[in-house]
Amino acid sequence: MPVVRVYVPLGRSGLEELAGTGALAAGPGSPRTAYAVTSRLERMAPGLDVEDLEYAAFSDAVTAAAELRAVPSDRRLVASADADASWVAPREDAPVSKVVLTAPVPLARVASFHIDDEVTSGVEEADELLWYDVTELDDVRGFFG
Repeated sequence: MPVVRVYVPLGRSGLEELAGTGALAAGPGSPRTAYAVTSRLERMAPGLDVEDLEYAAFSDAVTAAAELRAVPSDRRLVASADADASWVAPREDAPVSKVVLTAPVPLARVASFHIDDEVTSGVEEADELLWYDVTELDDVRGFFG
């Protein structure tokens, strides 16, 4: 079955849910927003290679992660995961990389976490986030106290 790399913005509660249940919950009644290389993104950015398209989708997820902060001092957090294509439904709204997950994504499908090095209020946030392997879930949780 084809696999789609998705970038899932997470807040503190989403991270704790993943740690506690072993999955990113999603389903028909409770879809979860994610970002991926979509056919709309490919059409909007002709000539970009796969890595550039993935970076565009990842950047959209980072932007969305800023909205999920429980408190202003929380860091932006994105999980990269490999979802079955049947779990991913495209959206027609902006940004063009936006998708919804219609089935839970198990922790075993999460490849990595990306988190801000630090939060600096009043200063533009960095485009680059730190990379953590999925096995470092507890270290990532430590950033949220």
